[in-house]
Order: sequence, then C-alpha cells, then structure tokens
Amino acid sequence: MNQSDIDTLRSQVLSPRSHFIGGRWVAASEGGQRDVLSPIDGAVLTQIAEGTPADMEAAIAAARAAFEDGRWSRRAPAERKKVLLKLADLIEKHALELAVLGVRDNGTEITMAMKAEPMSAAGTFRYYAEAIDKVYGQIAPTADSVLGLIHHAPVGVVGAIVPWNMPLMIGSWKLAPALATGNSVVLKPAESASLSLLKLAELAAEAGVPDGVLNVVTGSGRVVGEKLALSMDVDIMVFTGSGATGRRLLEYSARSNMKRCYLELGGKSPNIVFNDAPDLSEAAKVSAGGIFRNAGQICIAGSRLLVQEDIHDEFVAELVKHAEAMRVGNPLDLDTQIGAVHSISELESNLDFVAKAEAEGAERRTGDGRILEETGGYYMAPTVMTGVKPTDNLFQNEVFGPVLSVTPFKDEEEAIRLANSTVYGLSSGVWTSNLSRAHRMIAGIRAGVVHVNTYGGSDLTVPLGGVRQSGNGHDKSLHAFEKYLDLKTAWIKL
Repeated sequence: MNQSDIDTLRSQVLSPRSHFIGGRWVAASEGGQRDVLSPIDGAVLTQIAEGTPADMEAAIAAARAAFEDGRWSRRAPAERKKVLLKLADLIEKHALELAVLGVRDNGTEITMAMKAEPMSAAGTFRYYAEAIDKVYGQIAPTADSVLGLIHHAPVGVVGAIVPWNMPLMIGSWKLAPALATGNSVVLKPAESASLSLLKLAELAAEAGVPDGVLNVVTGSGRVVGEKLALSMDVDIMVFTGSGATGRRLLEYSARSNMKRCYLELGGKSPNIVFNDAPDLSEAAKVSAGGIFRNAGQICIAGSRLLVQEDIHDEFVAELVKHAEAMRVGNPLDLDTQIGAVHSISELESNLDFVAKAEAEGAERRTGDGRILEETGGYYMAPTVMTGVKPTDNLFQNEVFGPVLSVTPFKDEEEAIRLANSTVYGLSSGVWTSNLSRAHRMIAGIRAGVVHVNTYGGSDLTVPLGGVRQSGNGHDKSLHAFEKYLDLKTAWIKL
C-alpha cells in the first residue's frame, strides 16, 4: 500500500449504486436515491438506492426461493467451501479498492481500514470456509433398539443489519458463517456506509455464490430495515448497532414470526489500570489507541478509564501525552492516526457529551473540540476528561466518539464495582502484574470480553459478544455457527 495508489483511488468518481437482488442490480422501485456524504470533506460522494418495502419484499422472496430450491443450501459443504475461498481471494485482490471505498464512505483512517476491513474480511471468509466441512453431527447414546441422530440444518433466510463503523469487517462476521452453513441472506447496510458491502456482493457473484443467495438492499432502517425484521419469511435476524434499534427488532420479532434475534448493542467498556501494571507507559499508549483509533467509533472502545488512586496523576499525564501526539487528519493520508467522525450529527453528539461532562464538574485535560473545520469534514481532537463521577452522563452512556472519561479507584473491590456500574457488558481491560488479581478481575467483571495487559486485537478463534444491554449476539469463532444452524433430531427404531 502506497500513497500514490491511494490517491488514484480517492479521486475516482463513483456512479450511483442500486440494490443487489436475485443476482442483478436493481433500481429502487420508486426511483428514489439517497446522497452519500463523505465525512472527509462533507461533500456528496455518490448516491445509493432509496429502498422501499417492495424492494425488501423482492429481496426476501429471492432469498427464500434460493434457499428452498437448494441451489446453495443443498450443496455439499466442500463445494460451498470452494466458492467462499474464491471470494476471499477476490477480496484480497480488490483490498485497496475496498479499503479506500470504505474510508471515503465512513472516515476510518486508511492504515486501520486496510487491516480491519478487506484483509479481515478475507480472513473471515477463509476461516468459515475451511471450518464448514469439519462440522459433524452426533449419534446419541441410546438403547440398541434405537438410533438417535442429531443433524445440523441451515436455518433458512437470514436478515442481517450492520452498522456504519467497520461495515465490511462486521458484515463478514455475519455473512461468512451464514453462507458457509447454507443459508440465504438479505443484508441491510447502514444508510451512510453501504458502498463496500455492495462491492462485496458483486465479488460474491463473481466467486460463484448463486443468484438470490446474497441480496443487499440499501435505504432507511425505518423503512427497509423494519420490513426485513417484520417479515414472516425471515428466519433469524443478526444485528450490530444501537440499543434502541435492538429493542425494536425484538418487538418486530414478537409481532411477526418470533424469529430469533442476535444483537450486539455496543458498550461503555471499562479499562482498569492497577499500580502494578507491567509497564505504565505501554499501558497508556495502548489505552490511548483503544479509545481514539477510528475516532472512538468502535463498539469495544475502552471509553471508561479506571486508574488506581496512587498512580492516577502520573498515568493520566502519560496518556494525555500519547493522545496529543496522535495525528488527526484526512483518513486517506498514510500518516493519519485518527480519521474523521462519521457524520455531522455524530460530531455534534460528541461535543454535547463533553459540554455536559464539564457542566457536571469534569475537567477537560486535552481536546480542542471540532478541528480542521476548514476542510468541510468532521474531525474532533482526542479528548480526555478527568474527575468523572460514576453518576455522570459521560460515565454511564456510550459516546461513540474520541472522548475518554477517567475515574480513580482505591482497590479491587471498588474497581469491580465501578466496572459493573453501567447497563452495558461488552468489553473491558485489566492491567496488572498479579496473576491472581487478573483472574479475580476476569471473574468479577460482567463483560463478554476481558483483555489483560492489552486492549483489543483478538482474532477469529475467540467469540465477541456481550451481556446485559450489550446484547446476546456472539460473532467470530466456531461458536458463530450456532446462530445459523438448527438442531434436528432423527429418532429411528431399529
């Protein structure tokens, strides 16, 4: 990856994009289009189809027909494997194009986007492709007169809704295991970040995924997303996004066919630093990256820093130093470390959180609010707020931006109490040299992920998901197959 290749792609004019339904590009049924604004400069990047309920109905019908006739669902796992491995190769071949397309769409810095989006997606499709022909059924321990067989069967039609941050990575976490297990999928990307997933659909068709097996419908969540979730012909919903939308999906499930819903709903993750952390400077550097990379727009971001009292001032000073050294700028420049905030509404929400925190008595240790306004884009300086109390808005609620709250604690008991004092439970971090303490913290923190002496960076071998109001959906690892497979018992009298 070099700057000249990026510059060539960043200047390309993008033609308007249609839905991908039944293996064809299909315009919105009412002819509507939606402008896509780039957070880099606030300008219109291109247009996508403004989906209607009729468009979503067509996509669901295509997915159901493809599933029922067995063009994919009844293929041998080894055959599906070959197609998905080819798709992984195509993703790698078009990696820079996909990365730049995504950055122009959502503002992630290119150095992070290249690794986290196309390269991660290629690895995800390879992982599940290689795994699918190694998933065995079971024989039950029955009497000699009976044979009990436990089969795995694809669930049918999967409805998937993915967010604007890291859409290709998160989309692949859902698409790869769903397709590997033989399901058909209807995907609804975020209205403001659909381009890389539309390109993925094109590559899937080139790889040999049959018509109707993967469909992508763009547009408003309130229109096409609602239609997808209310459908009687969609068997499960998988979703990453806000708690408010997750609640609506559960309501829609109850109002329709009681489809299973797997929800990953974000968090307010604690990052806990004890005075015996192995390397405080390293902990400060990693903690700064854990909240400020991608402008804080990561579900697992370590947005609540809890620091033991006797090292609080020293550690905060070190963290501020690292934060102020991070370069905010055009996300398509290779030397940029923090890219753009995704939209003007997200930026305004971030700034409002800071203002409310100051009103509640917190101190802004660094962060100049909106910066680089002359570019027309949406940029914000990494912001560190100290003196944040457990009852404060900034401590309790997800910002989804480059804003870090800092709170001191006295001992393990208080650290666990503070860590568990929000409604969320997605991720967390613990920095300590004491192995026993590390295990006590792992046991005590109510979260789906506990990092020890690091923050972030887990691979596909382990699941990612949360507890409490961070939802119930686990992506990654072989456990992801469980969402997309039904258990079927055969009870045979011999």
